[in-house]
Amino acid sequence: MRIYISADMEGVTGLVDADDVQPGGRDYERGRQMMAEDVNAAVRGAVAAGATDVVVNDAHGPMRNLVPEALHPQARLVRGRPKHMGMLEGLTPGHDAMICVGYHSRAGTLGVLSHSFMGHEIEDIWLDGRPVGEIGLAHATAATLGVPLVALTGDDSACTEATAWDDSVTTVAVKSAHDRFAAELRPAAEAHRAIEEAVIAGLSAHPRKAPTPASDSSTLTVRWQSASVASTLLGIPGVTSVDSRTIETYGQLTSLYRLFGIWMRVAASLTNQPPYC
Repeated sequence: MRIYISADMEGVTGLVDADDVQPGGRDYERGRQMMAEDVNAAVRGAVAAGATDVVVNDAHGPMRNLVPEALHPQARLVRGRPKHMGMLEGLTPGHDAMICVGYHSRAGTLGVLSHSFMGHEIEDIWLDGRPVGEIGLAHATAATLGVPLVALTGDDSACTEATAWDDSVTTVAVKSAHDRFAAELRPAAEAHRAIEEAVIAGLSAHPRKAPTPASDSSTLTVRWQSASVASTLLGIPGVTSVDSRTIETYGQLTSLYRLFGIWMRVAASLTNQPPYC
């Protein structure tokens, strides 16, 4: 059984503020340790459920947050950037299941450190007309590859967002949002046990199946804070304008996910705001 783990940071146990998750922040080093502990709990669950191969993609910010020697010895790490598939780098139809660790809710929701990929730069995203954030886009892209999302950890807002997309996903709320930078924290040891148990339960509830990649096309729509970003991106073939700040394109979802990564790199160069994730 081959398991893929995408690890973000804002939804990690105990973390509530930018200083916890951004390099240079006063509590970033502690945040990295907490991220590794959440990921290792998920790896332990996967191994206990019978996983013979586990790959972890460091999916947050600079994508160099996880210290390799802190990772569970039975997992391999995808680290650094740029990555063609960003938060889903290394995910293939050969994986039997995906687990998302430390995820957060989309822009505009009252969740801990909520945003969609680029902090203040992206106002809204829609997939086939449905509001979407990092959770929904990861779920939909993995499904296109024939890989089910079986478990997700984050705050209660992220868990609600995940089950709204797919109520078969096993979720673990490691904290309850009081506001965007405040939460009631679940004790770390309890949260780690819950993550491990949820992964075991999620993998047990999703029997292995041969991947069946989808070929249907989707429409991806993004509203930017800056009209300049939207205008510049219209220079990419296939991108059309909805209004002065909103663009969209149409295609196979894995290709759209990769293209979206290019949009973010262009936006970052124009606004001097690196992708956050």
